[in-house]
Amino acid sequence: MQRIRKGDEVIVITGRDKGKKGTVTAVHSDGKVVVEGINIVKKHVKPNPMLGQAGGIMDKTLPIDGSNVMLVNPKTGKGDRIGFQVVDGKKVRVFKSDGAVVGAKA
Repeated sequence: MQRIRKGDEVIVITGRDKGKKGTVTAVHSDGKVVVEGINIVKKHVKPNPMLGQAGGIMDKTLPIDGSNVMLVNPKTGKGDRIGFQVVDGKKVRVFKSDGAVVGAKA
C-alpha cells in the first residue's frame, strides 16, 4: 500500500516549489509523483504539421520525488506524516498526529 495516492492533496516540503499545495495527478512506480501546478518547466517544442501541433514554448509538469511531498491533514491544513493501521479488518492510512483515517469524512 502506498502512502501517497492519486487524488490526494499534498504540500511540497523542499525544493523550488516549497510550501505550495496541489493535487496528485499520477503516481509512478519509481516513487515519483506528478502534482498539479508543481514543478512546471518550459519546453521548446518543434511544430509537427502531421499531428497539427504548433511549435513554441510550452509549459510541462514534471514528476517530483515522493519524499519531497507530505499529505495535507484537512483538520490542520498542514503537512502530516502517514502510518498504517488495521480497522475493521482493512488496512488503512492514518495521520500520525491525530490518528484520523485518511480520506474519512470528518
